[in-house]
Amino acid sequence: MTGKRLIIMVSSTVYGNEELLDRVYTILTSTQQYEVWMSHKGTMPVFSSRSNVENCIAATEKCDLFLGFITPYYGSGKDRNGLSITHKELRKAIALDKPRWLLVHDHVVFARSLLIDLGYKGKEGREKLTLQKECKVLDNLRVIDMYEDAIREKIIYKDRKGNWVQKYQSDDDALLFAVSQFSRYHEVEEFILNNITDVSAVRKKIQLRGDNP
Repeated sequence: MTGKRLIIMVSSTVYGNEELLDRVYTILTSTQQYEVWMSHKGTMPVFSSRSNVENCIAATEKCDLFLGFITPYYGSGKDRNGLSITHKELRKAIALDKPRWLLVHDHVVFARSLLIDLGYKGKEGREKLTLQKECKVLDNLRVIDMYEDAIREKIIYKDRKGNWVQKYQSDDDALLFAVSQFSRYHEVEEFILNNITDVSAVRKKIQLRGDNP
């Protein structure tokens, strides 16, 4: 049965988000329709021969569905370019065109809009800025970079696809979105079968599973 379940990878920073992640994990696993990979819960496949980044990227490549949270906290594991592990997971999911559902905290959306109004548009504009220590809204301006990656900001608007990012203010908002999307299991299956043509393994998994619980 486990081999036939679709695998959801939940990508998120953990700090300040523990309760939400616990609740999301409980909801997704309670349906018994999905296998949930989440580093916070210790269910991510981990191999000692790989670094943390390599394990997370490998999981992103192998998962069937990607659920990502863009929070006010940028996360750890930054490389020489300052990219966090969570940001790399998001970029990999987009590059692979994974079936994905993304949420962004209201603080990130508001901060981006305010900076644009003040004349600091885009990553280049924000590079001139430095956050004060103990900033209570965001801990790193790169969370806005993540949001702009998610909404495909660099692509002409009429050509954008896969750019839906659900804003949330509270844990309940985020949970409502997750429940609404993933409780409709057969619709998720149908979407993959009809729209994702380059993931034959996922399609085979769905076809093998059929209507069995």
